[in-house]
Amino acid sequence: MTNINQYFFKGLIMESDKDIADIKMKMMMGIKVPMRDGIELTTDIYLPEDKLPCPIILQRSPYNSNVEASVKEAVYLVKEGYGVILQDVRGRWDSEGEWYPFVHEAEDGYDTQEWIGSQEWCDGNIGTIGGSYLAMVQWQAAPLRSKYLKAMAPKVGYSNFYHNWVYTGGAFQLAFNLRWIAIQMHTRTNQVQYLWMPKSNHQSDIQWHLPLINMDEKAGRDSKIWKDWVSHPSYDDYWKKLNPIESNYDEVNVPTYGMGGWYDVFLQGTLNNYMGVKKHGLSPGKENQKVIIGPWIHFLANDGEETITGDIDFGENVKIDLFNERLKWFDYWLKGIDNGINKEASVKVFVMGKNQWRTAPDWPIPETKYTKFYIHSGGSANGCKGDGILNINPPLRDEENDQFIYDPSDPVPTTGGSTCCSEDVTPVPMGPRKQKKIEHRNDILIYTTESLENDIEVTGPIEMILYASTDCKDTDFTCKLIDVFPDGKSINIAQGIQRARYRDSWENPELLDSGKIYKFTVDMWSSSNYFFKNHKIRIEITSSNFPQFDRNPNTGNEFGIDTELKIANQNVFHNKSYDSHIILPIVT
Repeated sequence: MTNINQYFFKGLIMESDKDIADIKMKMMMGIKVPMRDGIELTTDIYLPEDKLPCPIILQRSPYNSNVEASVKEAVYLVKEGYGVILQDVRGRWDSEGEWYPFVHEAEDGYDTQEWIGSQEWCDGNIGTIGGSYLAMVQWQAAPLRSKYLKAMAPKVGYSNFYHNWVYTGGAFQLAFNLRWIAIQMHTRTNQVQYLWMPKSNHQSDIQWHLPLINMDEKAGRDSKIWKDWVSHPSYDDYWKKLNPIESNYDEVNVPTYGMGGWYDVFLQGTLNNYMGVKKHGLSPGKENQKVIIGPWIHFLANDGEETITGDIDFGENVKIDLFNERLKWFDYWLKGIDNGINKEASVKVFVMGKNQWRTAPDWPIPETKYTKFYIHSGGSANGCKGDGILNINPPLRDEENDQFIYDPSDPVPTTGGSTCCSEDVTPVPMGPRKQKKIEHRNDILIYTTESLENDIEVTGPIEMILYASTDCKDTDFTCKLIDVFPDGKSINIAQGIQRARYRDSWENPELLDSGKIYKFTVDMWSSSNYFFKNHKIRIEITSSNFPQFDRNPNTGNEFGIDTELKIANQNVFHNKSYDSHIILPIVT
């Protein structure tokens, strides 16, 4: 099995050492860089010995700065005339202090940038790189505006710790959080629960444990962070005090090239950051935001080199050298090389199905037509043999509502989608996946169009407006957008979930009245897919997506303490008064 650290540094891996044999490089290892409170962070420095002073590329990580892929990427950047700084964040590996995720990254990142800029080997220009947590540390430091920070290239970046990291739609990102914070990050180094472990010690078994609050103990850990996250299920001061980047776009002035994937857990964060700084930021960052989104999961197809994600081969056209994209970005902003990247379109997205790249001046794409597709049935839309219909015609009569039973002891299994991080480290199917094996279930409502008479491109933000009731105090509703091929193959395109108690407010949850009809807005984030003629558009509605998200026990009790599971009887409405529909962004 590949080392867990390798997955957080899927950058350039050279085929042979002949590319680097003649590089004249100066290394300074284990340098202690002081922070404002006296804590020292261990820092490795790689410099082009014959090209000093030079621009510097900074990467700050909680995953060990000395993993092979990270070092090789650094050496290659040295070959291109850059110095590279690899630093262990506070409390991780060789750096001093106590690590608590997110808390110190803004100030520590800024202090590190200021230290670098004052060194004789730095020419006063700094760029930052890294993905996931390594992208977050870039964004957290950006609003402090070090005078040396001239460009960023974050991959798969967050925008809000609550909304698109720990929770989504009010539901807990179980598989990701369990693997990452409860297990892997338990100590200063990595503590992996390997996927060859015995069944009783395997994450696939641990994730069923109740109550949720001590699932970390089931995994043999005692994680304060896990318990803190479970103990703060609402968007309260715990999350707000972490000062997420989306609260500080108006303080960001750095040109940024964001990179993401349609099936990444941080997809919406990547898009939010592009939109947020472009709308609210300061010059020159405001005018110089760039984003690329491919059909990828968290590790972006080994920096754009691979064609297959999940069950789909997107063809050779999908390949793009993301390392070279970052290099061009830094060459322009840090070296002043007029390579034209600043004149390229701000947005580049991969249109799945058609399997082509599309460029646009902005996101969402201007002149997008947001089109409502309504659900219909005769009251029996359950499973693949049901009578659910999807079309652009609003209901003109009082159609019979659909019903299904959600049993938390038998949840709908996660079958593809946008979780984290790789199936080699998290036992959950990710990306685009064939849905047929779960479509027979009666607890999934399925609504499908007739075969399309024309091609339709759906590119942009997707939202489901759902009118539903339950006989429980709380529950979840989920929705998937599916592309159905002429041969019957069905592939997931986008997804969303909404925890009922957070239907109106993330800060002030309200439980449900039994049998009362409520409006639920299910944010399905964004995607891009070309639905060809003779394909069908399908949506699937249910109440669970496990283990990507925790099972709602339907009790309405305080979150995380339940050992009780209650069966929920769900009703979904589609009539003149309650016209449930999905809003699709159609572009031409």
